[in-house]
Amino acid sequence: METSPLPLLLKSALIGLSIAAPVGPIGLLCIQRTLDHGARVGLATGLGAAVADALYGAIGAFGVTAVISLLTAARAPLAVGGALFLLWLAWTAWHGALAGQAAATRGGVKGWQAFGGTFLLTLSNPATILSFIAVFSSLAAGLTTASPAWMIAGVFLGSAAWWLVLVGLVGRLRERLRAAHLRWIRRGSAVLLAGFAAWQLASLAAP
Repeated sequence: METSPLPLLLKSALIGLSIAAPVGPIGLLCIQRTLDHGARVGLATGLGAAVADALYGAIGAFGVTAVISLLTAARAPLAVGGALFLLWLAWTAWHGALAGQAAATRGGVKGWQAFGGTFLLTLSNPATILSFIAVFSSLAAGLTTASPAWMIAGVFLGSAAWWLVLVGLVGRLRERLRAAHLRWIRRGSAVLLAGFAAWQLASLAAP
């Protein structure tokens, strides 16, 4: 007799939530873009990370050995590429115009650009897949009665739920901030993003 896949879905959703929730470069970028460009772009930023999490979750759930080996071997170039992307984001955050000015000159940040950028940035961190493999191994018993698809769906739903809540909270705060506040938040975000890039590069030198 088959058991309900609901417990596995809920456990996987908690995994997705726990991986997405810690404040890192993606969370910082989501907050900054929500403040600068509104909830739509902020949510697109978060969903890019959620889809990348789900993709890594799929690799971990299905145990695609060749892909895991490839990502592990490519750890250094992926980390360098991700760090350079973070430095570019830091530069644009420091020098970029505020939302109203950007909309008047270049149309601002598009939703698909925000989605694609964070999708690639999340994929550039192969340590994420190692986290999924480690955690999913504890859920292996659930796969005897449920498809790995429930794990993948749970990871996406948990991650997406976090970004939805974060964007909603920041969106409410955005209405109370003045242009000067947004400018200083942008510059603070730029410094932190550059710090995350430096930390990512420094981690390559660790044994």
